[in-house]
This record gives sequence, structure tokens and C-alpha cells, in this order.
Amino acid sequence: MKHNFARIGFALVFAVAWMAGVATPVHADDQSCSLSGAAGTYGVSDSGTIIGIGPRAAVAQLTLDAEGNIKGKVTASLNGSVSKATLSGTYTVKSSCTGTTAFGEYDPSGKLLLTATVALVWDADMREFRFLFTSVALPDGTTLATVINGDAKKQ
Repeated sequence: MKHNFARIGFALVFAVAWMAGVATPVHADDQSCSLSGAAGTYGVSDSGTIIGIGPRAAVAQLTLDAEGNIKGKVTASLNGSVSKATLSGTYTVKSSCTGTTAFGEYDPSGKLLLTATVALVWDADMREFRFLFTSVALPDGTTLATVINGDAKKQ
């Protein structure tokens, strides 16, 4: 009987310790993420590969406004060829600090180069976000397979 009681007691202590370890702490000063919290200017970098074309790396300065618009300037290297572009589109933010953006990149003359969608995750009190390209398409509708991710820090 004592053996069963000890086993049950151990299991109960283990269960309580496990629940305490996985429970999400609640802080009175926690704030959910929002468009207004994300608004600002960010320094951005990404890198990866466009399958069948080659490696890509880019830096950008992007501005997100509190209405869900994103714009900025991008300098990218694709398979060794460097180009400059402007970016313009929209973004969303959920209270869970995840979101998406959909944008176009345009050459200096205003010609559309590509459209893209990107998954976003904010952290560091909305001072930083991480991202992953989820789709890229050329103006003629041709889709490009990508493995591109990056991060951004509020300036």
C-alpha cells in the first residue's frame, strides 16, 4: 500500500511540475501584437535560393504603417547580379504576433518585377520580426519555388 501511495505521489508531483513548466506565464504588462505596434521603419536582410535560378541575398529599409501598408527600397543579389527595386504592398498582424504580407517589387522605372507573399512572426516587443517567403510569381504568372528567409529590426 505504501508503495502504491509513493508511486501516486511521485506521479502527482511530476504532473504538477510538468504543467508548471509548460504553462504560459501571465504578466499584467503583456500586450498583444497589432498594426500600430508593428508600425515603424525596419532594417531588413534575407537570404536563400530561388530553385533552378540560384542564390539570393537582399537588404532593405522597409516602412510599415499603422494602416497595414508596407513600402521601401530593396537591394538584392540574385545569382551574382545586383539590382535595386522598390517594394509596395500590405501586411497583417494577429494578436498572436504572427502575420503575412503581400507585395510587389518594382524596378527603378516602375515596372513590376515580381509579386510575393511572406509569413511573419514578431518578437522582442514588436521590435523585430522573422519571415519566410511563401510564394513568388513573375508578372506573367510564372511561379518560382523559393527557400528564402530573413529578419528585420526596427530602427
